[in-house]
Amino acid sequence: MTGSRIVSLLPSATEILYWLGLGDRVVGVTYECTVPAEAASRPHVTDTIIPTGATPGEIDAIIRAAMADGRPLYTLDRDLLASLDADLIVTQDLCRVCALPAGDVDAAVASLGCRAEVCSYDPMTLDEVFDGIEMIAEAAGAGTEGHERVAAARARLMAQRARGASIAERPRVLLLEWVDPPFGPGHWIPDQLEAAGAEPLLHHAGGRSSTTTWDAVVEADPDVILVAPCGFDADAAAEQCASVLARPELADVSAVRTGRVCSLDGDAHVVRPGPRLLDGIDVMFDLVHDTESGPANPEQYDPA
Repeated sequence: MTGSRIVSLLPSATEILYWLGLGDRVVGVTYECTVPAEAASRPHVTDTIIPTGATPGEIDAIIRAAMADGRPLYTLDRDLLASLDADLIVTQDLCRVCALPAGDVDAAVASLGCRAEVCSYDPMTLDEVFDGIEMIAEAAGAGTEGHERVAAARARLMAQRARGASIAERPRVLLLEWVDPPFGPGHWIPDQLEAAGAEPLLHHAGGRSSTTTWDAVVEADPDVILVAPCGFDADAAAEQCASVLARPELADVSAVRTGRVCSLDGDAHVVRPGPRLLDGIDVMFDLVHDTESGPANPEQYDPA
């Protein structure tokens, strides 16, 4: 089915749909869908139990308690969903913390008698991100232009990987997806780091991010630490980076001693699986290799 009316239940899917040139077909989004800015004006189909302004430690406690009790982290406005009369709903089964699971959406669609096709976007690696984007393009009827955009993005990734592979001495890099408690990177993030010419530490490539300990960070002794907390922007990442630097047990870690602890916008460049991950590779390259000549690739993501 070609989606003429599309509901996106995932911020990355919303970005992808606009990037494919399908923004005019998007009729419903989540409260987190703010890129591009136009998307935020669409009706919000979901909400969350996580309060605005909570600290990383508070968010972690809320999520763990909800999961232990079997309570959902997100709610779906079923009446609004039914009224939007969507042909296609894009959701995920990748992470219960990120969005409504596809199974919940399937059940809601069936109970409401909706005619929408449910498309689940669940990449675990960087290559699967672009496979999934092609799947969304096909389901939504993006046409030749959309598929050409995906092909160009794959070519850009190939060039980035070639550049990363050319680095003779690869810095040992720890990217923290969360700081309280610390989480090492999973999914496509180790792929990004390798494409940026780095050796990722405490990672689970193609698997799920998982908790680690500050003792493990000390033992790993990274050359560079990147702080890119999921769900936070650049300013909040900088604040959390300062909290990492202030930890006394990290004082003798190489990255801390040499001033190589940096923050970056996790939502923009790391945790949302969409075209901006390629910009993230360039940002990582500059931070990891301490380049002074500006971005390694001046091309910027344009969701329009």
